[in-house]
Amino acid sequence: MRGPLGPVIGRYPSSDGNAGMGTGNKDIIKHNRKCRDVVFLVMFIGFWVAMIVNSSFGFNLGNPLRLNYGLDYKGNVCGDRHADRDLRELELRYWLNPNQVYQSGLKDSKFHISNARSICLMDCPIPSEDSLNWVCDYPEGDIRLSIDDWIDRNYDYFADLTPELRNTSLQLLGPCYPVVFPSVNVYWTCQLIARVSNVSMRHWQQMGGVSIIEDIAIDKAVHRSINSRSAVLKRYVADVGKSWRVLLVCGGLVPLFLSVIWLLMIRHFVAGMPWITVILFNILVISVTMFYYLKAGWIGNDAISPIIGEHDPYYHVSARETSHLHLAAVVMTAVMIIAFLSSIAIVRRILMATSVLKVAAKVIGEVQALIIFPVIPYVMLAVFFMLWISAALYLFSSGTVQQNECSANCCAYDLKSKRLSCDQCCGYRLHYTSHIAAAILFHLFGGYWATQFFIACSSTVLAGSVASYYWARGETSPEIPFLPVFSSMKRLMRYSLGSIALGSLIVSFIESIRFILEALRRRLKLSNSMPGSWLGKMVFHTSHGCLRCISWTIKSVNRNAYIMIAITGKGFFKASEIATELIMSNILRIGKVNVLGDVILFLGKLCVSLTSALFAFLMLDTHRYKSAHNKISSPLFPVLVCWILGYIVATLFFGVVEMSIDTIILSFCQDSDEHQGTAQYAPPLLMETLNDQNEMQRLTQ
Repeated sequence: MRGPLGPVIGRYPSSDGNAGMGTGNKDIIKHNRKCRDVVFLVMFIGFWVAMIVNSSFGFNLGNPLRLNYGLDYKGNVCGDRHADRDLRELELRYWLNPNQVYQSGLKDSKFHISNARSICLMDCPIPSEDSLNWVCDYPEGDIRLSIDDWIDRNYDYFADLTPELRNTSLQLLGPCYPVVFPSVNVYWTCQLIARVSNVSMRHWQQMGGVSIIEDIAIDKAVHRSINSRSAVLKRYVADVGKSWRVLLVCGGLVPLFLSVIWLLMIRHFVAGMPWITVILFNILVISVTMFYYLKAGWIGNDAISPIIGEHDPYYHVSARETSHLHLAAVVMTAVMIIAFLSSIAIVRRILMATSVLKVAAKVIGEVQALIIFPVIPYVMLAVFFMLWISAALYLFSSGTVQQNECSANCCAYDLKSKRLSCDQCCGYRLHYTSHIAAAILFHLFGGYWATQFFIACSSTVLAGSVASYYWARGETSPEIPFLPVFSSMKRLMRYSLGSIALGSLIVSFIESIRFILEALRRRLKLSNSMPGSWLGKMVFHTSHGCLRCISWTIKSVNRNAYIMIAITGKGFFKASEIATELIMSNILRIGKVNVLGDVILFLGKLCVSLTSALFAFLMLDTHRYKSAHNKISSPLFPVLVCWILGYIVATLFFGVVEMSIDTIILSFCQDSDEHQGTAQYAPPLLMETLNDQNEMQRLTQ
């Protein structure tokens, strides 16, 4: 059985009366401790070393330009200044041979579009209105032109070719290729439009060129390449890198400012904060939903467009990004409806939540360093996320550029070797290996574990500070260290980091399993492999719900375990046992007090994160992110990342209130259990608040 907490702490007597009330006053929570769960601390340190090695692998092999830009016929990344030739201004990928593109678009064709000859250009070529335009290979060999001169000549040196090279060009074998189809810039790839220019085609035929096929398959082949799942995912990841300023402001500074303001308002205006939080939450949900409607094109004229730069208004190109925004708008609509109905349901309970928040406000007023402390883990997390996101960009773009093995007829004239080459004419693509996928998953898991670790450290320090306040009867006296927050930090750093590493690992492991099973569930659903029987369907959906419940329970147990670690200095499993026993024996007391307070705090976190998302939408709607190479494919991922970062920052700062309530309540229940239902060490301010709000009767009935 669990013993009295007073003796465990080493400061207060137990209910058997063996010690005097004032003995051991200098030993508040500073009883004999020892390092706990050291094995898991060593494991965590080893994991960080592995994270550094893993990130170094990404920095060495990755190139974020690959996320947006394609490869040319030499295997260079468009826009890369470090390629064989400086391509920093040549960002657009253009397919030179329309017949190869057509062949790749046929239903049963084995010729992949990645093997079609492509080149990097500054802008997408369009057919001439009175002659025939050409796009020629990079100048080399006997073509004595610099890249700048080649660009100035609109990529055309056909007039300078020998009769032999002109003839190979008319056979669509290079080095020059005709421009007979218009094209537009769609996500840094020239989308060919299967609507041939009559003037250009007539000139081509008069010159004796081979037959060029005009078919919608040309359009579809390029569109499939641009719209593939891997290409869309790469663009989403690239969007996060391009919008780093937005992440810094809306994912870092905005939630920091709003969280501090919220804490100050809780301190000085606690009576009105639950009402303000609920109303503001509904306004923000509606606002964010409307922005999704705008970007999805359901209202207004500000829908995202996959076409970059000026173009013929009659050209319309669809993209997966638009479909994803439609889905996000539907989800936000459902969230908006649920939020509104939930707000109506808790209106009558707001006053009870106010009384709970007053407990935290009293503690914050007495231990004012609690408001400042979250800045420390905030700075550490900010540095970590900057490095982690940078490494993620390089890991997602890592791999090796390899030439394809193709058996198709793709002969092309090689200016450098001065001959027609048919054995080295296949295209290039980025080759990913299984260990790269494992490195990405390892990086994602490491980021989640580290985030949980920092949040757990913050929670434990806060719990130790509030516990010091409680067991000293809420008095500011020499019995409490001058800065209880830093004393709690010292105890954490010296004794309990292993326990925190273990707790955060358990949460990360459970969440990872849930994520993997959810991904499998969606894949089965898409492949129509769902269980056919009603029993199979019931088990399938029940398991999903059970995993969510287990995840929520683990997080709840961890939070209370951190409190007991801060108070008792026990290991993680022992602290969890103490906390669970205490909760189960006082479930009605804690449940009545905590539920609505947690709801208001959760809504407050959502208010901060939704405001971050709203500001992200506004920043991404500026000209900088809607044109040129800074254009993002969709605001979806940057807004989602800002939302997540905003929630994490809010969790750090709102933890002051959350852990204050939980620590005070757990300590109060323990105090009551030890003294036959009458708490002996609750501070006067706490007792006054509980009496004023009739909480004492609710807790001890």
